[in-house]
Amino acid sequence: MSVILKLQNIKIDKFILSLFLAIMVAFLFPKGAGILHLKDITEIGIGLIFFFYGLKLSFKEVAQGLKNYKLHILTQLSTFLIFPVLLLLLKPFFSHLVGDSFWIGLFFLAALPSSVSSSVVMVSLAKGNVPSAIFNASISGLIGVFVTPIWIGMFVSQSGGMSLTDVFLKLIIQILLPLTLGLLLNSKIGHIAKKNSVKIAFFDKTIIVLIVYSSFSASLLAHMFKDISWLDLIYLFIIVFCLFWVLMGVVYFIANKLKLSVADRITAMFCGSKKSLVHGSAMVNIIFGNSISASLYLLPVMLYHITQIVILAVVANRLGKRTI
Repeated sequence: MSVILKLQNIKIDKFILSLFLAIMVAFLFPKGAGILHLKDITEIGIGLIFFFYGLKLSFKEVAQGLKNYKLHILTQLSTFLIFPVLLLLLKPFFSHLVGDSFWIGLFFLAALPSSVSSSVVMVSLAKGNVPSAIFNASISGLIGVFVTPIWIGMFVSQSGGMSLTDVFLKLIIQILLPLTLGLLLNSKIGHIAKKNSVKIAFFDKTIIVLIVYSSFSASLLAHMFKDISWLDLIYLFIIVFCLFWVLMGVVYFIANKLKLSVADRITAMFCGSKKSLVHGSAMVNIIFGNSISASLYLLPVMLYHITQIVILAVVANRLGKRTI
């Protein structure tokens, strides 16, 4: 009876439902993305997402966590080094299990920056170090603009794929310039962005849903899913689920060895294990261009997003009940 009551209290994330709905609509109406010119719409939307991100980035809040260098180094290394290296080491096994396309998606996931808003919310709920969470999550997004394409470029170039120069040019135009403009205007109109953070968050999620629909539509029209079985998808979810727990465990082990405080360990685990669906949705179009496999690369990111939200919500709630 208690189990049933607990299940009834679990809130269904409307954003997660909308992602699955977008995939369903893509299966039913794959030509809709082309008719609605969603590629052009999402490209403009991505620029606006990072413009608003720059507007909301508070330098004062970020500066509060600057001195905690051990925590910062661990968090950024787990985000941009430990996770990608882990995927490289496990490439033979994962490629054999789910195929090369899904492995690229997993590696793309591993190279992404941390999620900003959800990281801070979860750390706050778990009674972790919130100023350091704000610092790490914010800096992670800036670092990811450069580090993520470098990681992917190192892999794709071996397969005769994209030009790293072209990718950086697209990143500068579509992400870095809007982000810089937002940062420059932060002191003047940043308060407006913060007051309308709920509306901005809704806009961000809408663009992500449109990107998911557009990516899956292109893949379906190219018959990319015809050779993918339900077993492949089950294996992919199991891999994503296990990777999340492994990364959480590795970060906690290192944090323990560094003798970080409980609050700092929580922050390291939460920020160091999370990945940004916002950055993933934006970068998949930029890094992989018009690739018909874009939805295959984005699918692991979506599954990881769902996994981290559900698991960390439960963990954060339990940690938040402890006495300090």
